[in-house]
Amino acid sequence: MDEFKRILVPLDGSPLAERALRPATSLARKFGSEIILLRVLDVSTLTLPTWHLEAPPNWIVEAHEHIHEEVKNYLKTQQDQLHQQGFEVRTLLRGASPAEGILETAETQEVDLIVMSTHGRSGLTRWALGSVADKVMCHSQCPVLLVRQTEEDHNK
Repeated sequence: MDEFKRILVPLDGSPLAERALRPATSLARKFGSEIILLRVLDVSTLTLPTWHLEAPPNWIVEAHEHIHEEVKNYLKTQQDQLHQQGFEVRTLLRGASPAEGILETAETQEVDLIVMSTHGRSGLTRWALGSVADKVMCHSQCPVLLVRQTEEDHNK
């Protein structure tokens, strides 16, 4: 592959996830790529307390709405910053498990590259917790560029 028309950058609102923006923008500048910023809200954790209720209480509905509004604002802020730097940027919000949401978005949006951060866990911790990055890397139909957490990030 000699060009990346669409670069997907999954963000979770953390500074670690945002570390993927630097290599993504560098590649986007070189190839004239569109950047797609994605936030996946894990629907299983958002709905867990309501599984036994016929209709969730108003405060749960309001909390969900508040979370969605915060996520939209976060993505809009990131989009505006990249627009100011001259990039073509779209934002997407998906409800799914993180790895599933990233993979489905990459496929439906015909993404040429996924650039994402990873915690860089290894050994037992990686086995016990699983890794979104591992799942994406193993199942993606397009190349995946992983940006590892540095020692400096780890100590923050």
